[in-house]
Parts: sequence; structure tokens; C-alpha cells
Amino acid sequence: MPIGKVIFSSLMVLPKNFKSLLSLRRVSVLLNYSLPTNIRNCHSLSFSPTRLFTDIRERPRNMKEDIDKRITRVLFCGSQFPGSHECTREYLKDHSFIKVDVVPLEDVPMVIADYHVCIVKMMRLDSDLISRAVQMQLIMQYGVGLEGVDIDAATKRGIKVARIPSAVTGNSASCAEMAIYLMLGLLRKQNEMQIAVQRKMLGYPIGETLLGKTIFILGFGNIGMDLALRLRPFGVKVIATKRSWDSHASQTSKSNRYDVNDLVDVKGNHEDIYDFARIADIVVCCLNLNHETAGVVNKTFISSMKKGALLVNIARGGLLDYEAVKNHLESGHLGGLGIDVAWTEPFDPEDPILKFKNVIITPHVAGVTEHSYRSMAKVVGDVVLQLHAGLTLTGIEIVN
Repeated sequence: MPIGKVIFSSLMVLPKNFKSLLSLRRVSVLLNYSLPTNIRNCHSLSFSPTRLFTDIRERPRNMKEDIDKRITRVLFCGSQFPGSHECTREYLKDHSFIKVDVVPLEDVPMVIADYHVCIVKMMRLDSDLISRAVQMQLIMQYGVGLEGVDIDAATKRGIKVARIPSAVTGNSASCAEMAIYLMLGLLRKQNEMQIAVQRKMLGYPIGETLLGKTIFILGFGNIGMDLALRLRPFGVKVIATKRSWDSHASQTSKSNRYDVNDLVDVKGNHEDIYDFARIADIVVCCLNLNHETAGVVNKTFISSMKKGALLVNIARGGLLDYEAVKNHLESGHLGGLGIDVAWTEPFDPEDPILKFKNVIITPHVAGVTEHSYRSMAKVVGDVVLQLHAGLTLTGIEIVN
């Protein structure tokens, strides 16, 4: 019997999903799955239809499941912060067994089951969404903030949750520089300068200098330390609060970072924040956001600040009480506001707070620099490669 009739007749007894055998060679390439030798050499006189279909039926029933085990899939949630996935894709471009996808936030629940690693960005991963992540092995942030992840739910499902230490990637240094940018912008009245340029005015407005100012760093972690280091040449007094300076000393010793005593003039604990607010010319928020710190800069705190003092936030928008900030700007008690993060993101360009000329806002770019993003892409890429190879994960801080 001619070989064409043999194949056609045999197809009739196969399951429906194998009736496209004539295109099996193309499907095989797409799935990265090897064809049996006797299919590749089907023109041979020794070709055996019986052996051919025996080989096919011996393959795993669900070929997609088998292929998925060979590919590690990485999910980036949402299109915001595009440099994160662009840099990561570039770093992993030579590794075809790693697949990096960017999925709109609204579509994440429908596809999260197909991924092994999730980079959350601004996505909120609650227990319901995590329950759908049946193949997930690692949830991590492209940075440090994990307030949107239900860590307990992930832990119960055996999923690791991690952040990227900011000190080793340049992220904390980038954020510290942004804090100084915002401080200088407020002191030199950036918005008023732009108005003066438009009106062809010279020698206006009269600004202020950092020289001689007292800077209160609220939350002395990696960003706080890098900020204090960069503020020293400006001739300022640095005061800072931290829940436990003992833990900071231990971490500093391990990382060989700068001695905190050389960077901070006065150290305090959380209960000292109101006293420190009373003497500071500028308050810079560098705290992590959690249930204890949410809204910490409230009416009581801002009322404690000097009249005309400046407030800068490069950490998380939820640290500030919106109404308290707005009311104190309106009354003139708050001398200026510089924020890289806001209460709702993306920012609302019609937000009433933006009408004040002593408010500067930037689009959550404090840590978005070429240096920090390339460094974090390397950390993410290396961790994904380690996960794919079954190795111990290094370069990240696992929190559960």
C-alpha cells in the first residue's frame, strides 16, 4: 500500500488532537520537542506505520505540561516602570529557556497559574490571587517594597517572597539623590523659577541654601544612610530615628558600610519623632510602609513641625495623611512638599495639592536610574537562572 494511504488510514484511528500529523514536524519545532527518528526519515523503505504511532502514543499525553517544565516563565505585573522588564529581558536575551512576559494588571489573575516567578511592581497579590499561582516558586519586587504582597498566604503555599537589597544595587543611592534634588528644588523655589523664566524676570525668586539646616531622616535604613552620607558636604545637621539602632549596628558591621556615628549627629527612636519634628528644617520620609507606619505623618506630626519647614517623601505615599498635608499647605504651616510617591498611583494630574506653588512632584522615579535598574535586572536574571537550575537563590533578601 502506498505510504500516503498508510498515514491517512492510520490517522483515522488516532485521537482528534493527533489528526494533524502532517504538520507534526512544524508543531514539534514550536514545542521544542524531538520527533522520533522514523518520522524524520519517513521516506525510508523500512518505514513502519505501526512503530510510528506506537512512538507517538508513548509520548506524554499532555505535551504542553512536559514542555513547560523545561521553560521558566517570569511574569512582570503591568506596564508601569517599563525599564524593569526591558532591562531584565536584555539581560536574559541569550537564555531561550527563560520566558519574560509583561501582562496588564487586569489580566494577571487569568494567567498567573502559568508562571514560576512573579515580579509584582504595583500589583496587589492577595490570598485569592496567590491561590491561583499553582506553579509559582518565587514572588519578588523589583526593589524593596512588598507591602502589596500577602506574605502569609505565599508562605502557606510554599512560595518564597523576596526583595532586592537596595544597598548593593545602587537603588538606595539613587533614592538618596532624589531626596536631595527635591530638597534643593523646594529651597530654591523651582516652580517659581519656571514662572520667572516665562515672565522674563531676572534675579527672582530669592531662595535658601541647605547650609546650616537641620535634616530629620525619618527611618534610617539603607536609603537613610546613603542620604546622610551625601548630605555631609552641604554643612547640615543630621538627626535620625530608627526603631532599633542595635540591629542597624549589626547590619552595618556585616556589610562594612559607614559608621553611623560619623553620619548622624543625634539619634532617636520612634517615640522621639515629634521632638525631632519640632527642631527640623526639613523632614525626609525613608520608612518602609506597613501597618505601623501607614499615616505616620499625620495632623499631630505636621503640627509638631516648625512653621515653614519642608516635607519630602521618597518612600511610600501611604506614610502621609493626605488631608493633614493638604490642610497644612493651605494654612501655610507647611513650607513646602516634595514627593516622588503619592496616595494614589499613577498620580492624578488634577489633584488639588498640585495647585500649590511650593509643591514638587516626580513620577515615582527616585530609584529609576540606569545604574540601579541594570543592577537590579542582573539580580533578577541571576535568581531566575538559579531557580531554573535548581540552585540556591542568592543576591536577594527572602522575607519568609
